[in-house]
Amino acid sequence: MTKEVIVRFPPSPTGYLHIGGARTAIFNWLFAQKTGGKLILRIEDTDVERSTEESIDGIIESLKWLGITWDEGPYFQSHFIKEHQAAAQKLLESGHAYKCFCTKETLDIKREEALKKKGSLHYDGTCRNLTPEEVSAKEAEGIPYTIRLKVPRVEGSVCFKDIVYGFIEKKYEDIDDFVIVRSNGQPLYILSNTVDDIRDRITHVLRGQDGLVNTPKQILLYKALGAPIPEFAHMSLTLDPQKAKISKRTHGELVAVHFYREHGFLPWALVNFLVRLGWSTPDSRDIFTKEELIEAFSLEGVNRANSVFNVNKNDPKFFTDPKALSINSHYIRNIPVEELEPYVRAELEKAGIWNPEFESARRDWYLATIDLIRSRYHVTTEFATLGRAYFSDEYQIEEKALEKNILKHDGLKNWFSILADRLESIESFSIEETENVIRDMAEELDIKAGILINGIRAAVTGQTVGPGLFDILIAIGQKRVVERLRKAVSFFD
Repeated sequence: MTKEVIVRFPPSPTGYLHIGGARTAIFNWLFAQKTGGKLILRIEDTDVERSTEESIDGIIESLKWLGITWDEGPYFQSHFIKEHQAAAQKLLESGHAYKCFCTKETLDIKREEALKKKGSLHYDGTCRNLTPEEVSAKEAEGIPYTIRLKVPRVEGSVCFKDIVYGFIEKKYEDIDDFVIVRSNGQPLYILSNTVDDIRDRITHVLRGQDGLVNTPKQILLYKALGAPIPEFAHMSLTLDPQKAKISKRTHGELVAVHFYREHGFLPWALVNFLVRLGWSTPDSRDIFTKEELIEAFSLEGVNRANSVFNVNKNDPKFFTDPKALSINSHYIRNIPVEELEPYVRAELEKAGIWNPEFESARRDWYLATIDLIRSRYHVTTEFATLGRAYFSDEYQIEEKALEKNILKHDGLKNWFSILADRLESIESFSIEETENVIRDMAEELDIKAGILINGIRAAVTGQTVGPGLFDILIAIGQKRVVERLRKAVSFFD
């Protein structure tokens, strides 16, 4: 009988969820979905000084926004400290751990001496073989102690097969007798994490490559506690263009999931992009539906080579990886307009230009307009910036559009008025009729139609580019087009 797959995502609530953590969550979620297993959400909140309720709420909200669901949790590591302490006591009683009475000052002195002699920086085992009487005497004196795991001091090594990195071996002699409980009785993360994984029956540990260094120590803990050892898969790191690890400290909110939400990313587009950082399929596809991604996902597709996330601090528009923007643009262009609409509405509401009629009397026009203008947009915020003129009469003319397409042609001062009158007189305001009026007038004036077309586009949308002009005119509507052309005459004053 095949054992049920159980994985976990254990974020530390000391800040927002960043893209590296999100990618780890996505991989765990995909693996659980692919295998019919379970994903447990565990909040590792034992860093009391840095953990905050705000961070917890933010992490959970970001996961929900991404569409990452979990089957159990959220569990909070701080609720299980007594279990962690009990495990440490069990290790003491079984002889797998010991109390270390060496002070920090003593250890620092030993480290300095070892550095001078170019010797081992490992703990020298001063307290490893204290007799029960010696331990009792030190406790009676009130000397504080840590608890260290007793690493075997025989020839041998910890060996395991990582699903991504293959066979890994770490000799016992290269592993320190590491601390598992601080002198204040607080279990360290390496113990708490292992005990929690045992309790939660975790079968596979999927995490970042930086966790690989701790894996041999955790395997020793599993063995000492008599627990089955899960399989491990360590994912490559995500680096910036300078090959530095993506981090909150270095990159700030540019690597926060909520930053991309606020700047117009669709959740599945971000998932689609992040999963392709360090994972690939034989056909190198980039775009997947949820069902396609679950079907295609495998841990064998996880790359060993680090991936690069092109954070762009200097461009306020293209602030992030061009590939991410390309994928987001793909979804904006191609998902059903009804699916896109809630995200557009959110942007219009933030910009203060939402009209309740857009969901009632003007619903059909509203959806048709979204469908018309979305083809050039990379992020949903552009519906309220580049697309503002479609939804509001309060919009700005881009300087480039004003200079190049309006003020460059003095004749437009008179031509706008004439065009306004002629367009106003059209009984059936259609693409065909508006095109006839504009092209006929260009022919009368013996000028290129493009001069009128570009001038009108700039006047009624504030932009130099966009959909076809005649589609634009129908979307904006006869009355508003006429009013805007008459108002545009004032640009020449």
